[in-house]
Amino acid sequence: MKTKAFLHTLGCRLNHAETEILAQSLQDAGYDLVDSIEDADLCIVNTCTVTREADAKSRKAVRAFIRRNPRAYLVVTGCHVQVRPKAMAAIPGVDLVVGNANKLEVASWLPGTFEKRSDDPRALVTPIASEPFTIPPRASMPPVCRPQIKIQDGCNASCAFCIVPRARGASRGRPLDDILVEARHLAAHGALEVVVTGLNVGAYACRGKRLIDVIDGIDACEGIQRIRVGSLELGGIDDELVARMADPKHALVPFLHIPLQSGSETVLIRMGRTHGANEFRTWIDRIAARVPDVCLGTDILVGFPGETDAEFDETCRFLEDSKLAYAHVFKYSDREDTPASRMPHKIPPDVLNYRSERIRAISEAKWSAYMERFLGRDLEVLFETRNKGHWMGYTPNYIQVLAQSEEDRANKLVLVRLERIQGERMTGTIT
Repeated sequence: MKTKAFLHTLGCRLNHAETEILAQSLQDAGYDLVDSIEDADLCIVNTCTVTREADAKSRKAVRAFIRRNPRAYLVVTGCHVQVRPKAMAAIPGVDLVVGNANKLEVASWLPGTFEKRSDDPRALVTPIASEPFTIPPRASMPPVCRPQIKIQDGCNASCAFCIVPRARGASRGRPLDDILVEARHLAAHGALEVVVTGLNVGAYACRGKRLIDVIDGIDACEGIQRIRVGSLELGGIDDELVARMADPKHALVPFLHIPLQSGSETVLIRMGRTHGANEFRTWIDRIAARVPDVCLGTDILVGFPGETDAEFDETCRFLEDSKLAYAHVFKYSDREDTPASRMPHKIPPDVLNYRSERIRAISEAKWSAYMERFLGRDLEVLFETRNKGHWMGYTPNYIQVLAQSEEDRANKLVLVRLERIQGERMTGTIT
């Protein structure tokens, strides 16, 4: 009987991409993947450390899985492990602790027989090398319609609030030929859309190749009809990338998520960000003018130490007046040994809550206004899952769509007339 493995992911798209790689590696090694911890012999938790809340959620998830299935061999990996390995190893019931440097090799570090080591968990947490990395080919296909291709990891920026470079190391890329081997494998297994991901995708550089080389290389893979780029910083965007997005014959879809963090020039300076608010506005105006129907999203961090009411109002006005379609909001929290953690004038929790709710309200209004532009229009939807006769999928510009059909629409591109707005998504009729 095959060993049953359960995987759980917290945090960013890159973490989810790495869990997909782990899942494929386990399948190739003969494991069965299960959807319930109660059925598992092996449990792997991929943790996050981007905020204190993420730390707490990571520890809570580990403890919950141990309670629900104390017999399962429990492996903890990811960013929280890389930063605080001893704290994770100290949780009773944890058997193996693996840092980010060895995360994708977890399968090779598993014992032949799963015997609980709760009194003495094994730890493998080493410094992260800065050299280019490769990902071994996998035989299986991820159980998702929009598989992710990891092309980059690490970050060379010095944002005052961010602990992620400690957890991920310096920026490094994956060789283009190694990326294209995976892209062709995914295409051969039926993938119509792939998501190019990394910690800072725009910083991709490897052996003389840049992000545009990756995009064009994947575009040339027969069968790939959509390429979606994960979150990338403003510095990673250039006119070549925008031109590909504007080209209807190119697979790159009209969607970009570009972290802003604040609409206040003074806050951005204190944050140590590499761009200003005016520079950001200039670029998104340029993209919106050149790329029809483009969806532009961002991240906003509220409550950075010393953020005044006037500075916060600048951010609100920036969002309201910009061509951004939505904003993900995060509340500032101190991260150990970061410059911001030593700054005075911390923002009280009630003010943090108020500011995050205000940004969220602006985002919801802008997203509704963005969706209204497409009412009555026919857009191509890549359907993924079905629930009670309704298929769910995404347009090229990342509008989630529900449409009724009794046919099997999974992983199929279908033209849908968008007819109604339903909360954060739209409903329509297959044409």
